[in-house]
Amino acid sequence: MADKQAQVNELKGKGNAALEAGNIEDALKCYSEAIDLDPENHILYSNRSAACCKANKYEEALSDAEKVISLKPDWAKGYSRKGSALGFLNRHEEAMMAYLEGLDHDPSNEQLKDGIREAKLHLTGPSGSQPMMNPFAGASIWQKLEKDSRTKAFLNDPEFKNIISQLQNNPKDLGRYMQDSRVMTALGVLLGVEIGMADGGETNSHQSGEPMDQSDDFTKSSEKNSPASKEPNDKKEALKEKELGNAAYKKKDFETALEHYNKAVELDPSNVVYRNNRAAVYFEQGEYDKCIKECEEAVIVGRENRADFKLLAKALSRIGNAYYKKEDLYNALIYFNKSLSEHRDQDIVKKTLQIQKTIKEKERLAYLDPEKSLEEKQKGNECFQKGDYPTALKHYTDAIKRNPDDAKLFSNRAACYTKLAEFGMALKDCEECIRLDPKFVKGYLRKGASLMAMKHMTKAADAYQKALEVDSNCQEAIDGYKRCIMAENDPEVVRQRAMRDPEVQQILADPAMQLILQQMQKDPKALQEHLKNPDIAKKIEKLLESGLIAIR
Repeated sequence: MADKQAQVNELKGKGNAALEAGNIEDALKCYSEAIDLDPENHILYSNRSAACCKANKYEEALSDAEKVISLKPDWAKGYSRKGSALGFLNRHEEAMMAYLEGLDHDPSNEQLKDGIREAKLHLTGPSGSQPMMNPFAGASIWQKLEKDSRTKAFLNDPEFKNIISQLQNNPKDLGRYMQDSRVMTALGVLLGVEIGMADGGETNSHQSGEPMDQSDDFTKSSEKNSPASKEPNDKKEALKEKELGNAAYKKKDFETALEHYNKAVELDPSNVVYRNNRAAVYFEQGEYDKCIKECEEAVIVGRENRADFKLLAKALSRIGNAYYKKEDLYNALIYFNKSLSEHRDQDIVKKTLQIQKTIKEKERLAYLDPEKSLEEKQKGNECFQKGDYPTALKHYTDAIKRNPDDAKLFSNRAACYTKLAEFGMALKDCEECIRLDPKFVKGYLRKGASLMAMKHMTKAADAYQKALEVDSNCQEAIDGYKRCIMAENDPEVVRQRAMRDPEVQQILADPAMQLILQQMQKDPKALQEHLKNPDIAKKIEKLLESGLIAIR
């Protein structure tokens, strides 16, 4: 076991060194060889996933990342690797979901947060999958800005030209210049749209009469309005219709509420709030398909009009709620995750986690099949007899997934782990085997063997005693018990056990005690002087009890 682990560590070290040096193929080869020796080591798959990304083998990188997550579901790095691979594959929506799932396990992980920010830059279209185009790219933009009367004068300003040049190279910096009217005007010219600067940040406040459900859509307006005295009449009328709709909604007069919201949308089609309110009515009426369609339209309109991220999140979460009502958990999960990519709401986080658990449980139950479990068990037995323990382990594991109440399967897998020198895993399976069937003698026998391999002789003897309680004539249990008793009296075993005692380790690490022990070897009479010190006497007594030293 020690030799194999040393080999694995050596190969991993070589792989890391090769990766740092840019020798990607060498790194991949080292990681793969290490995985062959230790196929349950999640770190090796993580490292190989990183190397695959550098080698532009993104599908392989994704496969390795998913393996990391299956082996170590609570390790954030696995989700980071998965998100990175998906990003390279231009599957940014799925990358976002991977990063968000990782944050559920490690909320403070900066690498995951950076991944989310990177993925969000690519999610610009209504489907959330189109890569962001740089509106400032290309040499022709200068001609466009020169021809347009709104921007022609700006080109005489060196500062403005420097900003545009900077945005050509790094469009992500656009957020720094959102309040610069020149940049916003230039962006509008390049995109062919009119971009107005907001006068203020006032939004519609939530009122008690506004429609509510699990996700309240009515905390903010979708646009920043200029003072009321300057509002166009249509917007004023739309706001009145919304208030009338809210009043009707509160009374559960949904038909009347819908009439008012329809008018509000007609008067001000760019305001996401009115569409969200209309979707709320459809939701309450059980018209979930209409609700979904309305919310999808709200997201499109919201993106076109740069609506507040929270409003987009509310629309997306309502789609999730509608799918949940339709018992379509997979789509519900997708849209809750889309909502979280816009705004992280703790209620939606809780719903997402609950749906994930429900889906996993459904998948687990759907996978149960005692007949197929027996087939996998037989395949495992065949591989075990051939000495192909890793393959046998896979078959036994699949058999357990299909029939997790069969104690013998855990016993068989424990035998595999023992052959692979994974004694901790073997012990865990033995415990589960015994829990499922306390009368199954092999569970105790394999537990005893695992504990002996781990040098826990007293516990191993107890396991063999339990086996004899089930079957007093079991020769394997009798022999195992005898070996444990003999090992207990073996000085080398006693010394090894003592060296694992934290208190003994602390005493032996004390420089003063090291000096005293050396003096005792040279001059046994020196012990008498040291025993006068109560603290030293107590430590020497502990070493005597452990059998590490003796007084002649």
